Amino acid sequence: QVQLQESGPGLVKPSQTLSLTCTVSGGSITTSYSYWSWIRQPPGKGLEWMVAIAYDGSTYYSPSLKSHTSISRDTSKNQFSLQLSSVTPEDTAVYYCMVATIDFQNYWGQGTQVTVSS
Repeated sequence: QVQLQESGPGLVKPSQTLSLTCTVSGGSITTSYSYWSWIRQPPGKGLEWMVAIAYDGSTYYSPSLKSHTSISRDTSKNQFSLQLSSVTPEDTAVYYCMVATIDFQNYWGQGTQVTVSS
């Protein structure tokens, strides 16, 4: 079974860049037709899909976040990463990585709390 684990700082100052990494085990980020996403949930709000990178390296961005979001991957480490620039307190959320597979399975990381505060 695929397992995902988020890692990164729990506290980021406003205007800085947030970087999170998702480490994958039990499966490969290059598995055909797998799509690897970052999703967040601000306090008291619903889930928000942010960005995804596909098995072939193609990237997909939420239009509302595209201007300050980027995603990358390291296939040698079986990891993919999120960078969110110029963060504000509104970026405070629990951040999740997840994968959607060709057989309609979804696997999620446990999530990591990120707080933006000076």
